[in-house]
Amino acid sequence: MDHLTIIRQLAHNAETIRGSVAGVGEEQARWRPTADDWSILEVINHLYDEEREDFRQRLEYVLHWPDDQPSEMPPPIDPQGWVMARGYNQRDLAASVQNWLGERQQSLAWLNGLAAPNWERSYRHPAGSLRAGDLLAAWLAHDFLHLRQIVELHYAWAKHISEPYQLEYAGDW
Repeated sequence: MDHLTIIRQLAHNAETIRGSVAGVGEEQARWRPTADDWSILEVINHLYDEEREDFRQRLEYVLHWPDDQPSEMPPPIDPQGWVMARGYNQRDLAASVQNWLGERQQSLAWLNGLAAPNWERSYRHPAGSLRAGDLLAAWLAHDFLHLRQIVELHYAWAKHISEPYQLEYAGDW
């Protein structure tokens, strides 16, 4: 695994995600294509909580628990439940983006400060064993999943505000 390239990409993704929501107005930030979809604001706040309560915390846990203690589970998370319980869609987009960027900077500083991490260390996860390297790779993949989601929300918004006109001339979506 090329962990340094992954860490650099996490840094680039911060700017890409920031740029992908720049200029989004309040109505669009809170808009959901359907009741089951997330809004852009909910995606950003999800990224914020995942940054500080999931990926960085779990990776730190698996890399640093004492060798003489059995691996225990890290604290539980509830990403789906947090969306409503924490009122993501009632927050301010600019403040939410800044909160997430601040956490990402802390994560990058922490990752860059790791001295010879053992990417093979693992802990028992309900779905099986997860290695530190799996968590780092999944962190990067998680960014890309939500970048795709933000792009899809932009496209759905364009379709919404263009009605009754069609977007098909642009090409297949």
